[in-house]
Amino acid sequence: MTSLGFNTRVSFPAGEAARGLREGIDLFKAAEDLGYQSGWAYQRHFDNYLSSPLPFFAAAGQHTSRITLGSAVIPARYQEPILLAEAAGTTDLLVGGRLQLAFSSGTDQWDGVFGAVSSDARTEGQRRLALFLRGVAGEPIHTVTARKGIGGPPVGTELRVTPHSPGLRDRIRYGSGSIASAVNAARQGLRLITGTILHDVPAGESFPEHQARLIKEYRNAWTAAHGTAAPPVSVAASILPGPTASLRAVYAAYDLERRTHGPAASRPRGALEPTLTAELPPGMVMSPVYHGAPASVIDAVLADPGLAAADELVLFLPPAFTLPENIRLLTDLAETVAPALNWTPAT
Repeated sequence: MTSLGFNTRVSFPAGEAARGLREGIDLFKAAEDLGYQSGWAYQRHFDNYLSSPLPFFAAAGQHTSRITLGSAVIPARYQEPILLAEAAGTTDLLVGGRLQLAFSSGTDQWDGVFGAVSSDARTEGQRRLALFLRGVAGEPIHTVTARKGIGGPPVGTELRVTPHSPGLRDRIRYGSGSIASAVNAARQGLRLITGTILHDVPAGESFPEHQARLIKEYRNAWTAAHGTAAPPVSVAASILPGPTASLRAVYAAYDLERRTHGPAASRPRGALEPTLTAELPPGMVMSPVYHGAPASVIDAVLADPGLAAADELVLFLPPAFTLPENIRLLTDLAETVAPALNWTPAT
């Protein structure tokens, strides 16, 4: 493993959004001081979590100097791709080229708010993502065919997204939960991050086994499409080493809650209750939580084929954890488990 990161939802109890956002920035600062290479934040609409990552990253970038700032993930279905490309270019320039954006296609969950489309959510998400990628790559996105109103560019002008941030297109990722989406991402020239829920998993295949196969198929597809080795792959995982008995009890309770409530586990006060439970739909599986004494956690991580296949380990932070709890977890992972994975802190 060459890189270490973390993933936070920048969560906050009801009525305490300002404090939650400030503490989110403090978390990125603490992780950078510990030598983490990357920090990621999840986008979640209409709930007690970060809903607009780019302004947050622009702010966090002013308080850090080295750690990369990534979204994992932004559902493309609900984005206006050109406006997002403008915001992404602006943010990346403000943070010195440290932005990494990971996308998913998205679902039709919020069509009643953002508007329905004639095609299915995945097709629409892929259409918008393709236009966004053209925008951040600096490609022409429109040619002026007629003058309208006073002023404006001459007929025949090719319009490009500004400001353009060179190199940003090569830092765009796809958050793949299935082998099919990972292969498609490779063909599109998108980097890969894979998370704590996988889809289309055959019966009898464990989460770590399927994740390892997904990464292998991604790398094979990248080489076939581009003739080069695939870029580094990031994997989000729940790894909670407990140096003390009290911490081990806290982490065991989180694991039990996650096994009992599934994605509904560890929610800040006032957050909406997800419709998913521990009884996930067929073919959908959730990653294990590795917790306990550091030595046992190290053994579990080293035995996980999915984590072994990754280049970057991204620690998934329980959403209901406080800032001190998160910093303690980041510290313990960096000091007890990561060295056994041949990780070297960034300086």
